[in-house]
Amino acid sequence: MSFWQQLPLPIIGLAPMDGVTDAAFRQIVARHGNPDVIFTEFTHVGDLFHGQPKAFEAFRYSENERPIVAQLYGKDPDQFYTAAQVVCALGFDGLDINMGCPSKNVASSGSGAGLIKTPELALAIMASARQGIFDWASGQSLAEGGVKTRVIDYLRHSPFHRTETCSRQPIPLSVKTRLGYDSVIIDEWSQCLIAGRPTVISIHGRTLTQMYKGAANWEAIGQVSETIRNHGILLLGNGDIQSLPDALSHIRQHAVDGILIGRAALGNPWIFQAKNLMREAIQQGTNPCFPEPLISRDRRFSMALEHARLFETLQEHKYFPRMRKHLAWYCSGFPHAAALRAQMVRTTASEDIERILSDFQATDATAHLSEPIASTTS
Repeated sequence: MSFWQQLPLPIIGLAPMDGVTDAAFRQIVARHGNPDVIFTEFTHVGDLFHGQPKAFEAFRYSENERPIVAQLYGKDPDQFYTAAQVVCALGFDGLDINMGCPSKNVASSGSGAGLIKTPELALAIMASARQGIFDWASGQSLAEGGVKTRVIDYLRHSPFHRTETCSRQPIPLSVKTRLGYDSVIIDEWSQCLIAGRPTVISIHGRTLTQMYKGAANWEAIGQVSETIRNHGILLLGNGDIQSLPDALSHIRQHAVDGILIGRAALGNPWIFQAKNLMREAIQQGTNPCFPEPLISRDRRFSMALEHARLFETLQEHKYFPRMRKHLAWYCSGFPHAAALRAQMVRTTASEDIERILSDFQATDATAHLSEPIASTTS
């Protein structure tokens, strides 16, 4: 039995987001939101196969993030075979294959949501990844599995490396996808994915060509729910979840096993906190009164500074500009937030943030700015 079957239902997880769910953000969400499962941002299978430093940087994680699932994308089954063993050796709790990224560069190359057009290749990738996991769990050495020497050397220095002599257990394989390429074909596409026997299928309620425009089509997700779940596969829905009441509504209406929250967690790691209240309501068949999350402006400031300092401990200084978008997301929902965001996106270190926030508070003569406000993004 994998960790997925041990999670309470419905599952409420943090969705993988490219350029967003890095190690610092995931740790912040784990500390202050504690979702049921966390995914890394996607990493190209070739980068892991060849031992590119950026791949291992993306796959840095901490114990408080568990269960933590590594997400890979690409189109080479052989590379997935080898990379799956590396993911196992790195101590991840699961491996997820991205078959839903709508980025032009990714999809046009045949990866991500581009795999929807090549179902046979998608199945070959799933089979190769599963075989890699099985061979590793059966005791095959990394060298025998085709893992390059430079990758093996890195793994030996990883704090989460499962050594050659440890007890090996296979990790579950999952897939994240969309409703289709340029039209909704989730009925046919889900049958293909089912044939690949993943433990979990996560579906974003849009096609590739929709990108993130329009409303997510949860009815289309719901129409394949029974078929997927009847095969013993967990179904997670994704798209336009703004709050736990939203999640509760979709879980009840569309019979999914859980929800992945993405953009609503930006600047709002607290969004997951009432998940147990939601589960109790589902079990009891009641309509809960979710407490309005009261997140003061000062608490947002404290979180932004904590996040920035953590980022600095995990990344080289030259990468600090990657932190700026997170700072902007924290600066929302209160008067003069736009002016503060304009300063935040020019910062180069946590010391800048501390100074800017201190100046902002010192010049604030309006007492009500420190009163609790609703935890929503603007």
